[in-house]
Formats: sequence, structure tokens, C-alpha cells
Amino acid sequence: MQYNKIADLIEKAKTENKKISQIVIEEEVYEREIERSAVIDEMKEHLKIMRESITEGLTKGHKSATGLTGGEALTLQNSSNTLDSPLYNKVIVKALAVSEVNACMGKIVAGPTAGASGIVPAVLITLTEEYSLDEDKLINALFTAGGLGEVVSKKATLAGAAGGCQAECGVGSAMAAGAAVELMEGSPKQVGEAFALALKNLLGLVCDPVAGLVEIPCVKRNGFAASHALTAVNMALSGIGTVIPPDEVIEAMMEIGDLMPVSLKETSEAGLAKTKTGQKIADNLQDF
Repeated sequence: MQYNKIADLIEKAKTENKKISQIVIEEEVYEREIERSAVIDEMKEHLKIMRESITEGLTKGHKSATGLTGGEALTLQNSSNTLDSPLYNKVIVKALAVSEVNACMGKIVAGPTAGASGIVPAVLITLTEEYSLDEDKLINALFTAGGLGEVVSKKATLAGAAGGCQAECGVGSAMAAGAAVELMEGSPKQVGEAFALALKNLLGLVCDPVAGLVEIPCVKRNGFAASHALTAVNMALSGIGTVIPPDEVIEAMMEIGDLMPVSLKETSEAGLAKTKTGQKIADNLQDF
């Protein structure tokens, strides 16, 4: 991509009076030397897989091979005891569904990683359904999410092993928030505000998977990160900004990741993985 900063995307969109998604699509066409229609068709295929993973998670209620996760998206969807917040609940349900399909070795779209795969589709597909938005707007929003993630991959990392879960679920939440703002007709500047608000409030999130599996706390964390994205969207659309610019937030994330001990970066050597219960689970799965 020809852009290296969120600020570059915002400035170009402002100068050319375009949405960030348009900039991302144009750069993709230019870099890969293919037709715009081919780029759009690829994203439509990604969206198809996202929807299929949501449907599978909410109809089959798979249990993972370990038995540690699965079926909780259905549990939440069918519960009559939740707080009356339909939009948030639908987002959480979809995020859990996709993440459970991932834990059950199903087909998902990494966004930006498999461990964070439920966040972007949950937020964007739910908003599209709830507000009866045009399918093309959803496709465009996915390009915005991808463009924002691309910047992070250049400036920092998307790997929990390098930056902790702030680089996975944190970035996934930020991608979803920024893309959702464009989906809801926010300005390119507000896209950046939402991205920064979501990411900076998940800085320091560690990666401490129990037994080294992308199940605990990963599946439920997708639900939390998706709802977190909605909070950032509401703030940005209302005019609440971020004091620290998005590119500086990304830099801070990388610095924090570098300072984070290896034991909290996907090695399962500390945190939840080393609690008594976490260790017992790992011991029971040694021969798995």
C-alpha cells in the first residue's frame, strides 16, 4: 500500500473528497494491477465466509475438540435474562459465534488474526442488518477495516506473540470501530478517532491462552472487544475525539508490546494460563 499512516489515509480522503474505503480500494487495484471488480469480488467472498461462520456458530453450537468452548453464542442468543440492549447483545452473539467456529477448526476470515476473527464481522454485519444498510456500504466498510489493519501491520504488529492480545483483539476492535464509523456515514477524521479510541483503551492487553489454545480467554474476549468497538463508534460519531492521534496510539502499542514480558505473549507462561485452574486444564490436556 502507498500509505503508511492513518493520517495519510485521512488526509488523502479529505483532499480528494473520498471515503477511506475508496482510497484503500484504489491502492489495492494499483498495487496488484487487477480490475476493481476483481478486488470487490474477493471482498464479497470474504463477507460470504464471515456470514457462514456466524450462521454455523448460531445453528450448530459446536463444542471444540477439547470441550473447553462452544455453544455459548447460542446460550446468549436464547437467554431471556440479559440486560435490554438488543444491538450490543447481537454484536456479542455474532462475535462469540465466529470465534467458536474458529476454535472448532471451522472456516473463518482472520480479521486481523484468527484469534480476533469475530470482532469485525460481528460489528459490521450487525449494524448493516439493524439499520437496513446497502450491501455495497458493508463491502466498503470491510475495505476500510482492512486498510486500517494494513497500517498497523506496517507500523507495529498484528501478532499476539510479538505484541500481546492488544495487537490482536485490540487492533480488531479498532478496525471494527473505524470501519463502523464509515458505515454509519461518519467522516474520515471520525474514522481515525474511533480507531484510536478503541485501541488506546485496550493497550496492555496480554496474550495468556490457557493450555496454549485459542479458546480461553480468546473466545469470550472477542465478544468484549466487539462491544468495546461500539462504544468507540458512539463516542466518535457524537464528536468526542482522541487526544492522542491514531498513529501515535499504534506506536504506543508497539512500545508496550516490546516492554511486555515474553511470558505474556502467547507462551502460556503467566497470567490466566498459570492460574491453578488454567494449569489443571493444561495438565489434563497433555495427552490431547
